[in-house]
Amino acid sequence: MTNDNMPASPAPSAWVMRFSPAIRSGGSVLDLACGTGRHARWLAARGHPVEAIDRDAASLASLAGVQGVRVRVADLEHGAWPYSGVRFDGIVVTNYLHRPLLPLIEGALAAGGVLIYETFMVGNEHFGRPSNPDFLLRPQELLEMARAAGMRVLAFEEGAVLAPRPAMLQRLCAVSGDFEGRVLIG
Repeated sequence: MTNDNMPASPAPSAWVMRFSPAIRSGGSVLDLACGTGRHARWLAARGHPVEAIDRDAASLASLAGVQGVRVRVADLEHGAWPYSGVRFDGIVVTNYLHRPLLPLIEGALAAGGVLIYETFMVGNEHFGRPSNPDFLLRPQELLEMARAAGMRVLAFEEGAVLAPRPAMLQRLCAVSGDFEGRVLIG
């Protein structure tokens, strides 16, 4: 428990931490299906205004009062897309897949916007949940999606990981349009 009697959020994903510097300094970020907001908190602490969205109001309540974070309760799978006409400099999605949203996510990226995506893929059923193929990416699915959208792929990985728990994951960092020469290596 933290000092304010709220459970501590899990640590941010190493993939998100590694590629978040690619997001324009001070740029707006959408943390999609954010749960308790581990990435929203982390990104806001680094100067990004963050829109944290999830269907679970109780999870979002833990973000109340976090400076730089605006919360939105919405069911992304059954309701209207709440970001028509809105563009973000970064979008973070972890441990979540609803394929009909993929084109909407792409469309919500500003020119030069960075998509950081990490979720489960086929083979994860051997490690536990999720095991439903509807929630597991096919091999190279994120990579194919990014290329079909004309995005510049900065990094892609897929396969088994041991930490934070054994799983089959797929990870992508891609940019919509011009990357403007931002440097990640060095």
